[in-house]
Amino acid sequence: MNILRSAALACLALALPLAAHAQRTHKPALHAQDWIAVTGKPLAATAGAKVFLKGGNAVDAACAMIAATSTMWDVLHWGGETQALVWNPHTKQVIGINALGVAPTGATPEFFRSKGYDHPPPFGPLAAVTPGTPGGILVMLAEFGKLSLAEVLEPALRMADGYPIEQDTVRQIVRFRGEILKWKDTPRVMLPNPDQKPPAAGQIFRQPDLAATLRKLVEAEKNALAAGKTRKQAIMAAYDRFYRGDIAKELVAAVRAEGGLFTEADLANWVVKLEEPMKTTYRGIEVYKLQPWTQGPAMLQALDILENFDLKGMGYNSAKYIHTVYQATSLAFADRDFYYGDPAFPPSEPMKGLLSKAYAKERAKLVRTDRNDPAIAPGDPYPFMDATNPYAELLRKWNEPRAKKKPTGGGTPIVMNDPATYEGAFFAGTTSVNAADKEGWVVSVTPSGGWIPAVIAGKTGIGLSQRMQSFVLDEAENPFNVVAPGKRPRVTLTPTLALREGQPWLAFSVQGGDAQDQNLLQYFLNLVEWNMTPQEAAEAAGFLSWQMRASFENHDTQPGRITLNDQSPPWLRKELAAMGYKADFSARTMGPVTAVMIDRKHGTFWGAASDHGEDTGIGW
Repeated sequence: MNILRSAALACLALALPLAAHAQRTHKPALHAQDWIAVTGKPLAATAGAKVFLKGGNAVDAACAMIAATSTMWDVLHWGGETQALVWNPHTKQVIGINALGVAPTGATPEFFRSKGYDHPPPFGPLAAVTPGTPGGILVMLAEFGKLSLAEVLEPALRMADGYPIEQDTVRQIVRFRGEILKWKDTPRVMLPNPDQKPPAAGQIFRQPDLAATLRKLVEAEKNALAAGKTRKQAIMAAYDRFYRGDIAKELVAAVRAEGGLFTEADLANWVVKLEEPMKTTYRGIEVYKLQPWTQGPAMLQALDILENFDLKGMGYNSAKYIHTVYQATSLAFADRDFYYGDPAFPPSEPMKGLLSKAYAKERAKLVRTDRNDPAIAPGDPYPFMDATNPYAELLRKWNEPRAKKKPTGGGTPIVMNDPATYEGAFFAGTTSVNAADKEGWVVSVTPSGGWIPAVIAGKTGIGLSQRMQSFVLDEAENPFNVVAPGKRPRVTLTPTLALREGQPWLAFSVQGGDAQDQNLLQYFLNLVEWNMTPQEAAEAAGFLSWQMRASFENHDTQPGRITLNDQSPPWLRKELAAMGYKADFSARTMGPVTAVMIDRKHGTFWGAASDHGEDTGIGW
């Protein structure tokens, strides 16, 4: 009896919100009535607030926060990518924003193999897809915002002229100084002090070339308005200048001078796509993700699988609960690793089958109750959509031993197979932006790409992305995600919206590569199954699987590896070890989740930002 009582108390210790009385969190819950803005940096949240105070809506504020975080090198820059989900209160629709760049001309498996690569490299000009963030901001603003581009970019422009740099960014500059020095224009921006020394925390960090580029965008809007163009046409004039005008010419010339592949046609032909998102229901709640050029549908698949289990009956963060969620995650991510890619390239991804409840029920039957299954493989969703799998032979060979991939050189800020850099690296890359307003607009964004040590493209001041490394060269790894010119890589970036009774309830996102949809799945379950508040859920003890094939660099897999909270009790560690798990530990295991919850009962907003990093929110 004493043993059972001790186990129950330990379980409760990991589940703060399950106690009957109000619980403390490290960060206070954020409440607001008119508007709310939550993102990865305090100054960037302030940028969103400034735009709200100008009369902007949640889309305007989100665009301002994306621009600010990009300018601040919040593990991204302007040459990266932006993907978003937007709730339009007037049409009552969720709209997907696909502003992910594409592989440039000449980016083929044969090209990279000729350079000695097993995957596209993690650093340098050959790691970059075409810039997507400027287009994403401009299209979102033109389609759904209220303010001018000049008003929305004003905070970012001031920051480009100079802002006090944070210690986290300085730390990354110091860590990757050797890579920074390899490129022509990057050192003069990132190493501004005498003898090419990094900036110090609090030093005014200036990016004059970037400021000039942003002013060109504002100038294009101003000239178009003076010529009698509409607000939307004027914003798209700035889009044309970036992708087809003098900015594009300078960017392409600079990239090619560094050995990159971009052409002017690559930029001119690229477009932002407005898409219908993927969705599922869990306990009657509609959950929306972007299409399978992201990993987002894997969370939907995991929810479909978990709907077949009594999670509450297992006990919060019990060995059985952790094991079941881990297995469901592994099953969904195995499908991600084989079937997800750019839907613009045939054959179409089998999403109808993958997101069918019948397929999820069959996958749920594979969850062993006694131990981890290290051989979990992709399933075959085609029979659930009355079709034949075109890659059945590759599927049969999924678990065949493969030659160990040799390093591609350098490293990447998201080192999925290096526990020594877990805290600083596993969660690096990407930031999150969530915003809502009393008019009813709700936005969730996960902008990314162009993290330090990005190649800066000449006098544009634009830090390029490193997203090419998410492609594969061998169709046996993923036949839907083999690199090709004009193709989007399958990325980890994954904003999320959830609706209750047809109305927005939750916008939530997180940074952290392959951890993202694991964190978001557990965050969602914390709210729905365990009745936590948004802030409690963001600070709760989570756990992470490393069993999927990593989306970066060498695409390693580590079956059975699990990261647990370092407060996990001994009995839990022992039970999981007996089930075949190999654990490591960390003080914070939920990841830097940010969220906005709409409280319809009271007509207010809840905001949340985990205690993991610098994420913060402002509301009114």
